[in-house]
Amino acid sequence: NKWRIVLPDNGRQWKDWKRVSTFYSGNRIQTTKYTWFTFLPQNLFGQFHRLGNLYYFFLVVLNLFPQVEVFHREITMLPLVVVLLASMIKDAIEDYRKYQYDKTINFTKTRVYDK
Repeated sequence: NKWRIVLPDNGRQWKDWKRVSTFYSGNRIQTTKYTWFTFLPQNLFGQFHRLGNLYYFFLVVLNLFPQVEVFHREITMLPLVVVLLASMIKDAIEDYRKYQYDKTINFTKTRVYDK
């Protein structure tokens, strides 16, 4: 929750501009949610916030105990793995498209008007 502070460049606010500009390293747009290193943990964290995925995960954990095993372990894991994989692939494609769009926006030429 950072706020962008815009100061006019008329020479009087030079000290304030130097103080504020240290917080912003660049002027680029980034709408992607994941990086290469954070994709798996963040995606799994987001997936297990859904009640249906938690329910199937609970069934998988419950079937690990032989006393309460109803189905084979692999059959119980199959719906959870399929749903998680499909959601991960969808999120990865969506995030990659956002990355490409951000890249085109950040490298477009702009015109700067000055008095």
